[in-house]
Amino acid sequence: MATLHTLSLRLDRLVDWFIPPEIAADRVMRKQTRMFLISHLLGPFLGNTVPLALYIFDPHPQWDIAVLAASITGFWIFPFVLKAHGHYNRLALISVQNLLFCILWSCYWYGGVTSPTLPWVLTIPLLAFFYIGETPQLRAPMLGMFAVNMVVFGLSMYLLPAPGHGIPTAELQGLGIISTTAAALYVAMMAIYYARALASQAELEAVMRHHITTARNLRQAAFEAERANRAKSEFLAKMSHELRTPLNAVIGYSQILIEDAEDSGQVDDVVDLERIHAAGQHLLRLVNNVLDLSKIEAGHMQLYCQEFNLGEMIADAVREVTPAAGANGNTLDVSIAPDLQIILGDELKLRNAVTNLLQNAAKFTSNGRISVLARRLTGAAEDLIEIRVQDTGIGMEKAEIAVLFEKFAVVNDHSSTKYGGTGVGLALTRQLCRLMNGDVTVTSEPGVGSCFTIVVPANVSAALQPVNELQRTLAIARAMDPLVEADRAAGSGAEKEPKWA
Repeated sequence: MATLHTLSLRLDRLVDWFIPPEIAADRVMRKQTRMFLISHLLGPFLGNTVPLALYIFDPHPQWDIAVLAASITGFWIFPFVLKAHGHYNRLALISVQNLLFCILWSCYWYGGVTSPTLPWVLTIPLLAFFYIGETPQLRAPMLGMFAVNMVVFGLSMYLLPAPGHGIPTAELQGLGIISTTAAALYVAMMAIYYARALASQAELEAVMRHHITTARNLRQAAFEAERANRAKSEFLAKMSHELRTPLNAVIGYSQILIEDAEDSGQVDDVVDLERIHAAGQHLLRLVNNVLDLSKIEAGHMQLYCQEFNLGEMIADAVREVTPAAGANGNTLDVSIAPDLQIILGDELKLRNAVTNLLQNAAKFTSNGRISVLARRLTGAAEDLIEIRVQDTGIGMEKAEIAVLFEKFAVVNDHSSTKYGGTGVGLALTRQLCRLMNGDVTVTSEPGVGSCFTIVVPANVSAALQPVNELQRTLAIARAMDPLVEADRAAGSGAEKEPKWA
């Protein structure tokens, strides 16, 4: 069974090799062409048994047997002509005409209407069905051709009777058996292949229906998931007041209690109250990040653009993170280019993005250095601001960087257990940067450190006009590329002072 299956697959590949691309693209034409090719590739093997038997049984074989053998062998030319030139309809008509000639030629020379080769006439309507199918433009020519050939045959038998070859009756019976058997095998071969083609087509259609149903179900599931995600985002966005108010109360009352404890000299209580205060602030930051992320997804986040001092904004972000950085033994360096003063944008959102990067650097760096650098990118189509947060922390592998900015993604289970993290801050940072028509990227090396780079327009309100996303990305990449190359040439690294181009 395995051998038959292998042979069948090889035959299918051989048949498909002869089919031109323009025919292969049409499902109906492809099926008809396959039947045409099978009959022409295998048919001559069965058809040539007739001239071979004539040559054996005829005591005086003549040139008419050679003509018959040449006509039957000529069927092998048709597949190559089809592959080279196409024109399937024309070749189908010529092939049927050649078969009519072979059958009527053998009948003319060997017995006329009583010829042992006459059963081959039954293959004509079979081939017509296989070759033309439901093609109306071939029906009339094929029927007309059949009628003309029969008329010519009848007139030839009446006006020019062929000389008898004197084959004995016993040999004629043997010839009839061989001819009928070959014709039956030929018809059976075509019928089996046609049935196999129908079965394959039905199986393929069933698979296609299954895939269509699966695709429809997937689209429905994606729609439901998107709708649920929008509902979740809208719910969280609307719950901001209810979630923030209790936390603000905890933070406010803990601050009051700290001041009272300090005034009354209760030092031990101050430490515990400061922990409550710090935990409340941490939870508030986390809630704010989740709510801001949900607002962006729900389309409720708006930018409030105004002029502000970029240096003062970065200084405020650094002061907020300084206690956490100092607790891990880190030093903070800030370098702001002189040409950066007043820019136009959403100060709170840009500060949130920078603060998230600083907190991330402070968390994963111990006894190291965190550098904040800001400069204006020249050479871009629009005025761009670059803010780098570089650290000498644990760094990341390439596989970890690939999922770093995804929501709730934890790149390393061991690191998340040791350092904590929810996978919200960096996802929100990227969303905020893209909301301001900018972006954030990262380069990192394990054991050396990481460098996060924010690039945003210096005039965010102008950048909010509709722009081509691909053009904006290419502009940022072109502006940053020579600067990155300059940094690399200068030998900048996580443990060295960043160099400016």
